[in-house]
Amino acid sequence: MPDNELRTFAEQVFEHLRKTGRRLVTVESCTGGLIAAALSDIPGSSDMLEGGFVTYSNALKMSAVSVSEAILVQYGAVSIQTAEAMANGGLLNAKNADVAISVTGIAGPGGGSALKPVGTVCFGLAARTGSTTSVQRHFTGDRAAIRAQSVHHALQMVLDA
Repeated sequence: MPDNELRTFAEQVFEHLRKTGRRLVTVESCTGGLIAAALSDIPGSSDMLEGGFVTYSNALKMSAVSVSEAILVQYGAVSIQTAEAMANGGLLNAKNADVAISVTGIAGPGGGSALKPVGTVCFGLAARTGSTTSVQRHFTGDRAAIRAQSVHHALQMVLDA
């Protein structure tokens, strides 16, 4: 997605959050903060963006956003279970956020396996209302393309919430 399209899409998400009176926290692994960066590029973003956690390592997933070691051992860092735990942990640790979006995946070029090939990305969306949803997607392209598609999908999930 070209930068100007991403900017326009992020502005739509910003307006949606503003209209619904919600604040967002991001919990990112494979996107390395790109979701928060897209949103924080918008003037006035502090009205709806609480902040973000970049939890690349399992250790930081556990310490910063309370993902249990048991989930990581049983399902792996790239799983819908981990994505849900990341989103829920984001809300737990960002007290002023109403919604959390998380992303964890394999952007490549290495790191994939037969069960979880490069391009496998899992998302979690948690709300203070108690609802949590998750989804797994498979994206194609190089590392930059996979990360860009992941950002777009995460923003779409927030917009649809």
